[in-house]
Amino acid sequence: MPANTTASSPKKKGRRARLLVLVLVLALVAGVGYGAYWSISTVRASFPQTTGTLELDGLKGRVEVKRDDYGIPQLYADSDEDLFLAQGFVQAQDRFWEMDVRRHMTAGRLSEMFGSGQVETDAFLRTLGWRRIAQQEYDTKLSAETKKYLQSYADGVNAYLEGRSAEELSVEYAALGLVNDYKPERWTPVDSVAWLKAMAWDLRGNMQEEIDRSLLTSRLDEEQIDDLYPPYPYERNKPIVAEGGIDPATGSFDPAARPSDLNDGGRGANGSAAGGTDDGTAGSPGDAASGLNSQLSALSDSLDSVPALLGPSGNGIGSNSWVVSGRYTTTGDPLLANDPHLAPQLPSLWYQMGLHCRTISAACKYDVAGYTFSGMPGVIIGHNQDVAWGFTNLGADVTDLYLEKLTGDSYTVGRREKKLTVRTEVIKVAGGADKTITVRSTEHGPLVSDRSNQLEKVGDKAPVSNSAPDRGTGYAVALQWTALQPGNSMDAVFELNRAKDFRSFRNASRKFEVPSQNLVYADAKGNIGYQAPGRIPVRSRGDGSTPAPGWDPRYRWKGYIPFDELPYEYNPERGYIVTANQSVIDAEKYPYLITEDYGYGARSQRINDLIESKIQGGGKISTEDMRTMQMDNSSEIAKLLTPYLLKIDISDPYVREAQKLLEGWDYTQEPDSGAAAYFNAVWRNVLKLAFGNKLPKELRIEGECLNVRPADSTAPDDDLGERVRECGRRDGDSAQPDGGDRWYEVVRRLLKDEDNEWWHSPKTRTESATGTRDELLGRAMVDARWELTAELGKDASTWSWGRLHQLTLKNQTLGTEGPGFLQFVLNRGPWNLGGGEAAVNATGWNAAGGYEVVWVPSMRMVLNAGDWDKSRWINLTGASGHAYNAHYTDQTDKWAKGDLLEWSYGAEAVSARTVDTLTLTPKGASGG
Repeated sequence: MPANTTASSPKKKGRRARLLVLVLVLALVAGVGYGAYWSISTVRASFPQTTGTLELDGLKGRVEVKRDDYGIPQLYADSDEDLFLAQGFVQAQDRFWEMDVRRHMTAGRLSEMFGSGQVETDAFLRTLGWRRIAQQEYDTKLSAETKKYLQSYADGVNAYLEGRSAEELSVEYAALGLVNDYKPERWTPVDSVAWLKAMAWDLRGNMQEEIDRSLLTSRLDEEQIDDLYPPYPYERNKPIVAEGGIDPATGSFDPAARPSDLNDGGRGANGSAAGGTDDGTAGSPGDAASGLNSQLSALSDSLDSVPALLGPSGNGIGSNSWVVSGRYTTTGDPLLANDPHLAPQLPSLWYQMGLHCRTISAACKYDVAGYTFSGMPGVIIGHNQDVAWGFTNLGADVTDLYLEKLTGDSYTVGRREKKLTVRTEVIKVAGGADKTITVRSTEHGPLVSDRSNQLEKVGDKAPVSNSAPDRGTGYAVALQWTALQPGNSMDAVFELNRAKDFRSFRNASRKFEVPSQNLVYADAKGNIGYQAPGRIPVRSRGDGSTPAPGWDPRYRWKGYIPFDELPYEYNPERGYIVTANQSVIDAEKYPYLITEDYGYGARSQRINDLIESKIQGGGKISTEDMRTMQMDNSSEIAKLLTPYLLKIDISDPYVREAQKLLEGWDYTQEPDSGAAAYFNAVWRNVLKLAFGNKLPKELRIEGECLNVRPADSTAPDDDLGERVRECGRRDGDSAQPDGGDRWYEVVRRLLKDEDNEWWHSPKTRTESATGTRDELLGRAMVDARWELTAELGKDASTWSWGRLHQLTLKNQTLGTEGPGFLQFVLNRGPWNLGGGEAAVNATGWNAAGGYEVVWVPSMRMVLNAGDWDKSRWINLTGASGHAYNAHYTDQTDKWAKGDLLEWSYGAEAVSARTVDTLTLTPKGASGG
């Protein structure tokens, strides 16, 4: 019998405190009528067994599960199959609810768990067809070895499910049982593969920007839109790969080649942006665009309804990673840092784990540790005995929207009519009738316009040239996306986990087709490197920045950038590599278009500067230096804008009191900083006055209503007579202007032009119109003062950024949509945070939506490639997905402070920190 079936003994004090809270919670529950269904045993029933012995079907040998004081498991086995079977079992112990919700989401089956409120989301996801593509990948693309591992993992999950009641799986199932009779089904290998589609969706590139640029045409002209999407500042913010290009002699990328050695390339096969008189998309903004804009707005609403497992779509999704050569480190070996910026959620997206073969052999090939995804075998980010790697979002443009001319069951391509591909999908609904939908597709992809009543006549007034086909009742919208084609990214995960050197690392990267990521590398022999992998389309015409004419075959994708021509670096002379979602390589040096919508390099250049300052000063970079860099709170926009704000002559003593907070400020955004609170409020109001109030309602935050001039009005700004009331429609996480580093660049380019029209803002009933930069900045300072007075109080000396900038961790599904008492049970927080938008410590917030934290460094790690046991790591929450388990959020306080935990890897180090050991044995074997 096990000696302990919950958490480790050093946590007893914490357990007692949690039980007191639990008793209170259950008393409250009883008070609202649920007490008959709930008890302390209900909440504790799903806590995992972590000591003793368990027999599992399918195991061939003994597996040890060693957990440290934070519940992080290290698995030891003698065969690959046993290792991955045990991984499935242990992850299900801690995270099965998360896994089950995720697979229902990827399959478009949320309605089976949560009822009719999820039907529209399911219909959209079924239209995309993630699960269908995952099945095709499993059937036709993945290696026999990968399938074997996936099946072993599924067997482990099912061994956990066998014979367990809903209450024994998680408290969420107990809660769900109050309203329906849902029962989890067995896990399948395709459930694991489909998760990569969700990951690819949230990291899909510029689809939202493509929609937004089209929506902007209803109120802005082409020049104004260009102002809001400035070119990447290569002269100031370095790309990832500083040198190299396609070598004409070999036809592959050469990181050492000088620009003079290379083909000119230009924009190569990509052509120019859509436009002109014969491309089917020409037309002037205004009324002509209003029909299409209405439909694209509805599509944007549909995108917002899809659960964003990785983060809000937009500027915040990204990550930091950098690697420094041993010649510049105190250890003499490479150091590698990584912190992906994703949506805050409870439990964290990541699950820390070690997968160890006791002896490396042909039968057991893995000795790897790092961050895994619950529901998928292998390690996503981490290291093995030889190499380490980290990920950031490359941001490649891998989606295009196509306008399609439909006639009955056909669509137009050139001079031909082609039949739509049609299938039906049945959505089962808990507590309701089944819903049948029809999914139609063209050669480009599924018609996403079919999933909204507003999109039934998409393109009624779409601006098109005379060469376009007759619009009839309008155009449909199809989505072409690289992830909707079967691939073998799952193979890449296992190959990456057992890579030995840069060559095998690159070979593994070759198969990592979606999502496109920046991969940084370090190895135990002192080498560092970088690879840009992924299936990135080559467009015959257009640049993917706006919807393309599907009827024009010149706009077809003609292939993908060959892997050998994708940028990489190996031991660059500068001695370090930084990736933080900036441009991969100077567009003038590279013949292919990767995207027009990179991040603008605020974070990446700050990291570059921090590394350079240390190196040029003759110092060496330590593990602690890497950690400190991860917590850097400096605001680039504050450095740029604050000197202008301090020059504004403020007569109001209350506003002057706030302005004085900025005097002597060092531009860091610590949680207790009043200056950071005031500056960010001013920045938010500058964006609102200069840009936000001039954007169409489809981009502004939902519920914010303005009296604005009609889109076709010619009245001056100060004319209050000709106005219509328009209310915003965009979700707060994706509304514009979001305040990210694109907006830094927009404002930077305008600051010297004091009379630019963007500084004009109309008068209101209480405020005069502004016509110059300083007038608008002054008005923003006034508005910010009174906004913070309402939020933080009248005394500006008591203000702090952390009181505005808070993180609340919410359990997926029931923690956001469930009854209030259940949200109280499942959610945690708030935490007052430092950092901010486009800071290295990227606790992101959307300036249009408010100051709440909407994306975070979802984990942080610093790897020591010379001595793995001196590496450090932290997770946003904890190992457990079970509310009131000792490891539910036991890492969060340390994460918020920027602390890192010791990361044991070697067998001796793991044993020294082990507090619980669970032994898994084959069914029928004698146990303890």
